[in-house]
Amino acid sequence: METTSDKLRAFGFSIAVHLAVIAVATLGMFWSQSTVVVTLPGPVIEATLVGPPRTVKPQNTKPRKPEPPKPQEQAKPEPPAPEPPKEDKKDQERVTEMMAAQAAEEKRVQEEQRKKEQQLLEEEQKKAADAEKKKKLEEEKKQQERDRKLKEIAAQQKKLEEQYNKDLMEGDEAVTGQEGKDDSLEAQYFAAIQNAVENAWLRPETTQPGLQCVLDIVQLPSGDVMTANVSTPCNADPLTRQSLEQAVMRAAPLPVKGFESVFRRRIKLNFKFDG
Repeated sequence: METTSDKLRAFGFSIAVHLAVIAVATLGMFWSQSTVVVTLPGPVIEATLVGPPRTVKPQNTKPRKPEPPKPQEQAKPEPPAPEPPKEDKKDQERVTEMMAAQAAEEKRVQEEQRKKEQQLLEEEQKKAADAEKKKKLEEEKKQQERDRKLKEIAAQQKKLEEQYNKDLMEGDEAVTGQEGKDDSLEAQYFAAIQNAVENAWLRPETTQPGLQCVLDIVQLPSGDVMTANVSTPCNADPLTRQSLEQAVMRAAPLPVKGFESVFRRRIKLNFKFDG
């Protein structure tokens, strides 16, 4: 491949050849110059002959021999690419400083963003922990309230059982049903309980007239019934027995007002049904 240096070298050779030709022609003019003086009548005319006339060389009519093929020129290695112009050192330093400042700014922004995200995460975790703690405290309070109520119920039940056992030992019980012969306040009290139970009784179809059953009832001073059981004697079938016990529970609270002086925690009610 022809390079720039090869082109310059060929151009220089061409100029040198032309200069040599011009120099030879000039020297030939000086060597062949002569002055001829011709005497003719008339005024004198001087003429100067500049060189002999050129003769034309006969052209060579012989055919030219074919020139041998020129050997192919080996491909010359490409010259190395010109180095890029070096930037000014100050400009390069300025660019480096700007890049470093930009990187530092990006790092600062990323660090601030990370801190904000970490702060938000900690706040969310704290809120969740506080909510869980609050929920746990509420559950503990509810459990404590339930335990307290259970303890109160257990204590009340224990007290009733103790009173029940005491009544059994002391014979503190009353049997109602004096066949209309007793008009005392106590008889009125038992009659009121009989009416309350009978009004709350859902009598089964299997109940036969002439029913007689003793209902064993344990109650509170408020008239609320703790237990109600059918005891002997009782001529009712099992379904009627169960309906009588349920009737006592539905009739609660049993009559108390006006009968405080004859109130009994445990009573045995002679319940009768004649149809």
